[in-house]
Amino acid sequence: MTRLLACIDASTYANSVCALTAWAAKRLDGSVEILHVIQRKDSAAARNDLSGAIGLGVKSELLEELTRIDEAAGKIAIERGRALLSAAEESLREAGVTEIHQVHRHGGIIDTIVEQEATADLVVIGKRGASSAFASEHIGSNLERVVRGSNKPVLIASRHVQTPKSVVLAYDGSPAARRALHYVAGSRLFEGLGAYIVVAGPNTQKSFGFLEEAAVTLSGRQPTTVTHLADGPADTVIAEYLATVEDPMLVMGAYGHSPFRAFIVGSTTTTMIRTVRAPVLLLR
Repeated sequence: MTRLLACIDASTYANSVCALTAWAAKRLDGSVEILHVIQRKDSAAARNDLSGAIGLGVKSELLEELTRIDEAAGKIAIERGRALLSAAEESLREAGVTEIHQVHRHGGIIDTIVEQEATADLVVIGKRGASSAFASEHIGSNLERVVRGSNKPVLIASRHVQTPKSVVLAYDGSPAARRALHYVAGSRLFEGLGAYIVVAGPNTQKSFGFLEEAAVTLSGRQPTTVTHLADGPADTVIAEYLATVEDPMLVMGAYGHSPFRAFIVGSTTTTMIRTVRAPVLLLR
């Protein structure tokens, strides 16, 4: 059975993650693990504790107070996590998912997701987390690290999720793009959806070769695959084409260059996650 790992927190994206997970689970006849992670924090650093600069007696009292506060905050975080998981499970069951498991962990978000995905086939996560609720033009601080660290397809939920009616594959012939192409060709997730292939590049033999390669791979599916070639920056071409397709999901290879190079010249992957108002499925 296909297993989906749905990662939720207290952000507004939790509902979108559940809706997208339910859609995917039903199409794949899969089970769902709902994961919520309570992050470890340094209590002294979080409260700007300066006790080391004052007398030992006072420092001891402050540390005892911090310990009491931490214990209370920890209990609240656990109860909040349980409530989030229960609400998510209820949402999934109402949507028709029957096999659901709750997973509640303490630790680092990235390490925990990578550990839990070992037994999953697909990871679903929101574009932004609770701490990024007001950063509408940025992706969550953990999202890029999750995608770079994950060995499984990562499905990123936008704030408002419409049931996908089509899949748009951004194709550039890279190894990651080829994995994305074969995933679209072979996964039940996309059965019956309209399929569109987009190549950003000049009208050259190389660009047409990419289109033909992708079209041949998807030639057996219905409805018939539509191809599109346009010259210009990849993020612009893809975004403009997505706007013409009804309720799309964007599928693409993730982070073809090194993190250092992406930091210097930018990343098409990050730009698309940030700007697209549709679900994005990434494969490395």
